[in-house]
Amino acid sequence: MTAPSGLPDGLTTRPLTLADAESVHAVIAAEEEVDLGEAEMTLADVVADWQRPSYDVSARTIGVFDGDRLVAYADHSDVDVAYTAVLPSYQGRGIGTAIAQWLQATARAAGSTRIGTQVPQDSAADRLMRDLGYEARWTAWDLELPPSSEIAARPLPPGFVLRDAEEADRSSAWTLVEDCFLEWSDRDRMSLDDFGARVWGRPGFEPWNLRLLVSPDSEVVGATHVFLAGGSAYVARIAVRPDHRGRGLAPSMLVDAFARAREHGADRCYLSTDTRAGARGLYEKVGMVVASTWVNRAIAL
Repeated sequence: MTAPSGLPDGLTTRPLTLADAESVHAVIAAEEEVDLGEAEMTLADVVADWQRPSYDVSARTIGVFDGDRLVAYADHSDVDVAYTAVLPSYQGRGIGTAIAQWLQATARAAGSTRIGTQVPQDSAADRLMRDLGYEARWTAWDLELPPSSEIAARPLPPGFVLRDAEEADRSSAWTLVEDCFLEWSDRDRMSLDDFGARVWGRPGFEPWNLRLLVSPDSEVVGATHVFLAGGSAYVARIAVRPDHRGRGLAPSMLVDAFARAREHGADRCYLSTDTRAGARGLYEKVGMVVASTWVNRAIAL
């Protein structure tokens, strides 16, 4: 692996390992506290992503160190997906530019034709990427159900049931969620093993984190993945099979996810969506409000 060029004198680099996850999370959290006012990413997010069977963390990451302290990192997470963070006190020294160039070279060597990432709108990372020629692909939002919001009951149509997924349901849940997300997401299908690493293999997973919507004829027609992150809950995935849309099922599933999360101690509930999915209006109808705005930027290689 070629080390990034153009770093300030005195800084060193090396590939990362799973043992570095906590240090990486600390850098991400520090950057998010400046950009968003609070940290949204959790250590479990980093671990769940890095433990995917298809992923080789040491071959796809680089850490930038000042002595023993990690001050920045870059991660070629998927074909055209990258993640980066630089400690705010180290920004403005050319580190972001150096790791952006490293990511482009790494992605190009892996056969990718573009590389991009999602950053808070008007953040230092957003401004740098714009200056480096990264073009906006879509806008994304984190939406919040405020703690004071009442969750109005939304009964399901007769015969439909929401329940915790069992181990035997996992393949069906994966198929349904991936089918739905691939309707608008330009990527390859995630393998069952990689999906599982991010869902039931995620640190702290409990059965209530994956809820299934079952039709009167006992078919799985919807799925919701929600998990706790500190005192908040995050709805990472919600999907309804196309032939069952337009019946008010998704709002009922969201209300169920929020209620389960509050039962388990969450005082705030979040989810993310973007302009590709066209679902922001649905979430706002159940009382969610925009908490932050993000820009997905990419560059052709």
